[in-house]
Amino acid sequence: MAMARASSGLQYPERFYAAGSYAGFDGDANSTFKALTSKFSKESAALLYGLYQQATIGPCNIPEPNSWKVVEHTKWKSWSGLGNTSTTEAMRLFVKILEEEDPSWYSRASNFVAEPVVDVQMNHDSKAEPVVENGNSLPETKTISAENGSLIETQDKDVVLEGLDSVAVYDQWIPPPISGQRPKARYEHGAAVVQDKMYIYGGNHNGRYLNDIQVLDLRSWTWSKIEAKAGAESLESPSPVTFSPCAGHSLIPWENKLLSIAGHTKDPSESIQAKAFDLQSCTWSTLKTYGKAPVSRGGQSVTLFGTSLVIFGGEDAKRTLLNDLHILDLETMTWDEIDAVGVPPSPRSDHAAAVHAERYLLIFGGGSHATCFNDLHVLDLQAMEWSRPTQQGDIPTPRAGHAGVTVGENWFIVGGGDNKSGASETVVLNMSTLVWSVVTTVQGRVPVASEGLSLVVSSYNGEDILVSFGGYNGRYNSEVNVLKPSHKSTLQSKMIETPVPDTTNATRDVESEFDAGQEGKIREIVMDNVESEPVKSKGELVATLKAEKEELESLLSKEKMHSLQLKQELSEAENRNNEVYKELQSVRGQLAAEQSRCFKLEVDVAELRQKLQTMETLQKELELLQRQKAASEQAALNAKQKQGSGGVWGWLAGSPSDQKADDA
Repeated sequence: MAMARASSGLQYPERFYAAGSYAGFDGDANSTFKALTSKFSKESAALLYGLYQQATIGPCNIPEPNSWKVVEHTKWKSWSGLGNTSTTEAMRLFVKILEEEDPSWYSRASNFVAEPVVDVQMNHDSKAEPVVENGNSLPETKTISAENGSLIETQDKDVVLEGLDSVAVYDQWIPPPISGQRPKARYEHGAAVVQDKMYIYGGNHNGRYLNDIQVLDLRSWTWSKIEAKAGAESLESPSPVTFSPCAGHSLIPWENKLLSIAGHTKDPSESIQAKAFDLQSCTWSTLKTYGKAPVSRGGQSVTLFGTSLVIFGGEDAKRTLLNDLHILDLETMTWDEIDAVGVPPSPRSDHAAAVHAERYLLIFGGGSHATCFNDLHVLDLQAMEWSRPTQQGDIPTPRAGHAGVTVGENWFIVGGGDNKSGASETVVLNMSTLVWSVVTTVQGRVPVASEGLSLVVSSYNGEDILVSFGGYNGRYNSEVNVLKPSHKSTLQSKMIETPVPDTTNATRDVESEFDAGQEGKIREIVMDNVESEPVKSKGELVATLKAEKEELESLLSKEKMHSLQLKQELSEAENRNNEVYKELQSVRGQLAAEQSRCFKLEVDVAELRQKLQTMETLQKELELLQRQKAASEQAALNAKQKQGSGGVWGWLAGSPSDQKADDA
């Protein structure tokens, strides 16, 4: 058994504290910040200080210092700007920024941490026993000059040969013999294959974005660099086009061009930028698009679907995670935002996506600021409906930053990590049956167990090969590794029936679900050894297929009857609903009439109350007049009585009153 010495690495939070000790955090904040500024730029030092305070103390709750205290104000601004960032995320970002600024810090931190060294085995497979050396898996015996200039010994002359024939071992990652100047180590770059050449564009190296284009000839395994030229944006605007370095973008081959979609840049734009690299003229140009372009982002997935690009998720320039869905029509160059039904995946970035059967978009894994995922979501690109099917088999562990390619109905997933360690297993998903299986497993800090690596598929003599490049696993990688999957070796296939896994989406129409499920069954070609079973005769196979056909037709008839019954029940329910609706409308009309009548009654009552108040006033005036009349009559009566009280003497004397009376 071939063994090697490999670093086991420290887990969090030990790795964070080792990084803090190396950076100079000894308890005195002032001296610590001075030590940081002596090692790093002012911006990096301030950010490291803020992340360390966030991880060890928590969110900043001290008052803002005076602006004339430049150092203290810078430290406070860096710390308070982290808001409610979790302790785990702050630790991870601290270590990541330190590694970008000083990639070799861990190897120089022997005064702070005693890292255990263990013997590990790479590629648990009995077919070959490669050796791990400096993070690279190397075949055995025959002396060949490797890409790092060291000598590799192998015993099997058929393992490492020239060109694509060097890959003679199945289901294992091995480094091919590389020549030419190796590209700068990087991760979060873009990769694509056109005519047996792998193109690498951009990426992140030590926290700096790149914009170079490197080419690996997959026949001679020779690296070369393309000196890209700035093309014109359009005929109307012939001025040269310059492009900023970027990372976290997607590189898509289209016609004789490479399309670079989205990505993080130092000065991000408001919306996604689409640019094209012409492989013949070696010039860049900006693609003019129409419609509302999505917000700029990185870490998204971009998948070619017919003549369109499907963009999902990612992280914008403000570190906001996204789960929106957009489509760019490459024929009309028009953006379209899709509002699909169902429950979409949660916001995430650094996930993987693939298209199956020219209809279904699969989304696997990815990460948020606090966790990583291993969920699988499916989007029906015809119905624009999300579902979350049940996964089967060896379901992968949560991961982000992985890479994937499809070979037929198989989806290979490589690399990624969960903020603690890299994913060591290479897995494959049968997209028809949704069954996971492990292709191979590596151990130790090797390039294929990295985050942000790229993975492409090529072919030679009818056999597929997977080619990985770059990544980050505590250090930046520029290694190339190749795996030849064994699904096209000398094996025979047999037909078996596998029930379709149930999904959580139960609202789909029964008949359409039945058709989409291929009559309730999916035929899967299973690779098996030649010695496993004798080959059935043609007559037996035909009889078996006829029996299966009859059974499927019977099931189809039952499902159609059930669907018809459901439709009848639905029609009856709709009729009842219509009747209830009519009754409801009638009741609403009656209620409206009653409300109108009540309103009229209220108006009448108000008028009567007003009349009543008027009558009361008139009654009071009448009573007053009656009292005045009575008083007048009483006064007149009193006057008459007074006049008649003169007596006989008055009559004898001849009173004036009598004269007045006589005159009258």
